[in-house]
Amino acid sequence: MNNNINRIIYCQFFKKKLEGLKFQVYPGKTGKKIFNQISKQAWENWLNEQTKIINEKKLNMINEQDRNQLKKIMINFLFSKEQ
Repeated sequence: MNNNINRIIYCQFFKKKLEGLKFQVYPGKTGKKIFNQISKQAWENWLNEQTKIINEKKLNMINEQDRNQLKKIMINFLFSKEQ
């Protein structure tokens, strides 16, 4: 596959066709769903939001409970948000 060609997907976040991610950025089933349904632009929005959430809630990414909390927030942000 030629890496210079952009993948176009239907982004669930923006509800329109946009450039997809170049590779799976998150592990497992959730990662596959993100890769197939979330655009590069929406993922960048999440990364900015994630930084704010980690800082505001003082989450420790070594702590499994904090990682699980952040995962739930991520799924809600990417897939449940009304645009």
